[in-house]
Amino acid sequence: MKVGEMVNFIIDGKKVEAEEGATVLQVARANNIPIPTLCCHESVSPTGSCRMCVVEVKKGKRTRIVTSCLYPVDEGIVVDTNSERVKNVRKLVMQLLMARCPESDVLQDMAKELGIEKQPAFHPETDKGKCVLCRLCVKACEDVVGVSAIGLVARGKKKAVGTPFAEDSMVCIGCGACAYICPTEHIVMESFGTRRKIWGRTFKMQACDKCGRYFAPVDQLKFISQKTGTPMTELATCISCK
Repeated sequence: MKVGEMVNFIIDGKKVEAEEGATVLQVARANNIPIPTLCCHESVSPTGSCRMCVVEVKKGKRTRIVTSCLYPVDEGIVVDTNSERVKNVRKLVMQLLMARCPESDVLQDMAKELGIEKQPAFHPETDKGKCVLCRLCVKACEDVVGVSAIGLVARGKKKAVGTPFAEDSMVCIGCGACAYICPTEHIVMESFGTRRKIWGRTFKMQACDKCGRYFAPVDQLKFISQKTGTPMTELATCISCK
């Protein structure tokens, strides 16, 4: 099959056509078929970390559970996004996530949508905050911003997202991309007038030369200036005033 060809398959009893290379999740969204996700964002490549987007795929005589954000569509497959097997897997994954982050409002709301009203049977942890290790923040910092100020540290139960050696990162530019993309609001960014605080550092904000509104960290603008060659004087104007 050549790249760019169309494939035909069935999803939730509906015959659909999609371009080869598209994922099951992309096709489902294009056809208004809801699939829950936590670690998938259009700005970064998918990782399948959270496992909430699992679906059941039948290909030939074989039927298996796959992550829809990574599984590419194929000719003749049959996809079920809401089978009993899928529901059971999602409930188990959600219970594990809720045990890891019992105070997450996002997980509580998603659990209700999945029909999980009671607290999970697993022993809840109290030291993980709201981080589900989806890696969206890490990928945004590395792939989109190009800074790599944060990453996954430690192993096993101690694995967490943080700065190298848990020290203030000198390469962080305070852009807030990690806080914006975090699906559970685990990463906290505080902005107060002339300052912004994130990852233990406080950044000076740049005031717009025209309206005087503080709109971006100075370190972020310096980073953009160095990467693009744009003078700081041209970057000192907010989007609204350009």
